[in-house]
Amino acid sequence: MPSQREADEAKIRQQIDKIVEGLRGKDLEGLKQLYTTDVVSFDVEPPLQHVGVDAKLKNWANVFAVFETVAYEIRELTLTVGEDVAFGHAFGRLSGTLKDGRATNGMWVRVTYCFEKIGGTWLIAHDQVSVPLDVRSGKGMVDLQP
Repeated sequence: MPSQREADEAKIRQQIDKIVEGLRGKDLEGLKQLYTTDVVSFDVEPPLQHVGVDAKLKNWANVFAVFETVAYEIRELTLTVGEDVAFGHAFGRLSGTLKDGRATNGMWVRVTYCFEKIGGTWLIAHDQVSVPLDVRSGKGMVDLQP
Protein backbone atom coordinates (compact mmCIF):
# COMPACT_ATOMS: atom_id res chain seq x y z
CA MET A 1 0.00 0.00 0.00
CA PRO A 2 1.42 3.42 -0.97
CA SER A 3 2.32 5.96 1.69
CA GLN A 4 0.30 9.17 1.99
CA ARG A 5 3.13 11.07 0.30
CA GLU A 6 3.20 8.64 -2.62
CA ALA A 7 -0.60 8.87 -2.92
CA ASP A 8 -0.42 12.68 -2.88
CA GLU A 9 2.33 12.69 -5.50
CA ALA A 10 0.20 10.47 -7.73
CA LYS A 11 -2.74 12.89 -7.32
CA ILE A 12 -0.54 15.86 -8.23
CA ARG A 13 0.72 14.05 -11.31
CA GLN A 14 -2.93 13.47 -12.26
CA GLN A 15 -3.53 17.22 -11.92
CA ILE A 16 -0.61 17.89 -14.28
CA ASP A 17 -2.10 15.36 -16.72
CA LYS A 18 -5.37 17.32 -16.51
CA ILE A 19 -3.50 20.48 -17.51
CA VAL A 20 -2.20 18.68 -20.60
CA GLU A 21 -5.71 17.35 -21.38
CA GLY A 22 -7.31 20.76 -20.78
CA LEU A 23 -4.89 22.49 -23.13
CA ARG A 24 -5.25 19.88 -25.85
CA GLY A 25 -9.03 20.12 -25.54
CA LYS A 26 -9.00 23.94 -25.23
CA ASP A 27 -11.14 23.43 -22.11
CA LEU A 28 -11.06 26.62 -20.03
CA GLU A 29 -13.64 25.31 -17.55
CA GLY A 30 -11.60 22.17 -16.97
CA LEU A 31 -8.43 24.20 -16.51
CA LYS A 32 -10.18 26.51 -14.06
CA GLN A 33 -10.69 23.56 -11.69
CA LEU A 34 -6.91 23.09 -11.37
CA TYR A 35 -6.01 26.49 -9.90
CA THR A 36 -6.72 28.26 -6.62
CA THR A 37 -8.96 31.30 -7.05
CA ASP A 38 -6.06 33.56 -6.06
CA VAL A 39 -3.35 31.85 -8.11
CA VAL A 40 -0.33 34.00 -8.93
CA SER A 41 1.22 33.21 -12.29
CA PHE A 42 4.55 34.46 -13.61
CA ASP A 43 3.98 33.58 -17.25
CA VAL A 44 6.07 34.34 -20.33
CA GLU A 45 3.53 36.95 -21.50
CA PRO A 46 3.39 40.40 -19.89
CA PRO A 47 2.68 41.74 -17.36
CA LEU A 48 5.17 40.52 -14.74
CA GLN A 49 2.44 38.71 -12.84
CA HIS A 50 -1.09 37.51 -13.43
CA VAL A 51 -3.16 37.38 -10.25
CA GLY A 52 -6.29 35.28 -9.89
CA VAL A 53 -7.73 32.39 -11.82
CA ASP A 54 -9.48 34.68 -14.31
CA ALA A 55 -6.15 36.27 -15.26
CA LYS A 56 -4.58 32.82 -15.68
CA LEU A 57 -7.48 31.65 -17.84
CA LYS A 58 -7.20 34.80 -19.96
CA ASN A 59 -3.63 33.73 -20.82
CA TRP A 60 -4.88 30.32 -21.91
CA ALA A 61 -7.75 31.93 -23.88
CA ASN A 62 -5.12 34.02 -25.71
CA VAL A 63 -3.32 30.80 -26.66
CA PHE A 64 -6.55 29.22 -27.88
CA ALA A 65 -7.26 32.31 -30.02
CA VAL A 66 -3.97 31.77 -31.88
CA PHE A 67 -3.99 27.96 -32.15
CA GLU A 68 -6.43 25.84 -34.15
CA THR A 69 -5.10 22.70 -32.47
CA VAL A 70 -3.02 22.63 -29.31
CA ALA A 71 -0.45 20.07 -28.26
CA TYR A 72 1.23 20.27 -24.87
CA GLU A 73 4.00 18.12 -23.50
CA ILE A 74 5.63 17.89 -20.08
CA ARG A 75 9.04 16.31 -19.54
CA GLU A 76 11.13 15.54 -16.48
CA LEU A 77 8.50 16.46 -13.89
CA THR A 78 10.04 16.35 -10.42
CA LEU A 79 7.89 16.83 -7.32
CA THR A 80 8.51 17.47 -3.64
CA VAL A 81 5.38 16.79 -1.60
CA GLY A 82 4.59 17.92 1.93
CA GLU A 83 1.45 17.50 3.98
CA ASP A 84 -0.53 20.36 2.42
CA VAL A 85 1.92 22.09 0.06
CA ALA A 86 4.06 20.75 -2.77
CA PHE A 87 6.27 22.10 -5.50
CA GLY A 88 7.61 20.74 -8.73
CA HIS A 89 9.51 21.66 -11.84
CA ALA A 90 9.49 20.41 -15.40
CA PHE A 91 10.01 21.35 -19.00
CA GLY A 92 6.91 22.16 -21.02
CA ARG A 93 6.29 22.68 -24.71
CA LEU A 94 3.23 24.19 -26.35
CA SER A 95 2.94 23.38 -30.05
CA GLY A 96 0.25 22.66 -32.62
CA THR A 97 -1.40 24.19 -35.65
CA LEU A 98 -1.98 27.92 -35.80
CA LYS A 99 -5.27 29.44 -36.99
CA ASP A 100 -3.62 30.27 -40.33
CA GLY A 101 -2.84 26.56 -40.87
CA ARG A 102 0.89 26.71 -40.12
CA ALA A 103 2.27 24.01 -37.84
CA THR A 104 4.64 25.05 -35.06
CA ASN A 105 6.89 22.94 -32.88
CA GLY A 106 6.77 25.67 -30.25
CA MET A 107 9.56 26.07 -27.75
CA TRP A 108 10.60 24.37 -24.55
CA VAL A 109 10.09 26.42 -21.41
CA ARG A 110 10.95 25.88 -17.76
CA VAL A 111 7.89 25.45 -15.54
CA THR A 112 7.67 25.62 -11.75
CA TYR A 113 4.46 24.62 -9.96
CA CYS A 114 3.47 25.31 -6.36
CA PHE A 115 0.49 23.32 -5.10
CA GLU A 116 -1.76 23.73 -2.10
CA LYS A 117 -3.99 20.95 -0.79
CA ILE A 118 -7.44 22.47 -0.28
CA GLY A 119 -10.34 20.28 0.78
CA GLY A 120 -8.35 17.19 -0.16
CA THR A 121 -7.61 18.46 -3.70
CA TRP A 122 -4.19 19.60 -4.89
CA LEU A 123 -4.53 22.97 -6.68
CA ILE A 124 -1.93 25.19 -8.32
CA ALA A 125 -1.41 28.27 -6.14
CA HIS A 126 1.56 29.58 -8.14
CA ASP A 127 3.28 28.80 -11.40
CA GLN A 128 6.19 30.29 -13.23
CA VAL A 129 7.15 29.81 -16.85
CA SER A 130 10.44 31.08 -18.23
CA VAL A 131 13.00 30.79 -21.00
CA PRO A 132 16.74 31.22 -20.53
CA LEU A 133 18.05 34.66 -21.42
CA ASP A 134 21.13 35.43 -23.48
CA VAL A 135 22.40 38.32 -21.37
CA ARG A 136 24.57 39.83 -24.12
CA SER A 137 21.78 40.11 -26.70
CA GLY A 138 18.89 40.49 -24.26
CA LYS A 139 16.96 37.83 -26.17
CA GLY A 140 15.27 34.68 -24.95
CA MET A 141 16.90 31.43 -26.02
CA VAL A 142 13.89 29.61 -27.44
CA ASP A 143 15.69 26.86 -29.36
CA LEU A 144 17.04 24.84 -26.42
CA GLN A 145 15.97 21.22 -25.90
CA PRO A 146 15.66 19.28 -22.63
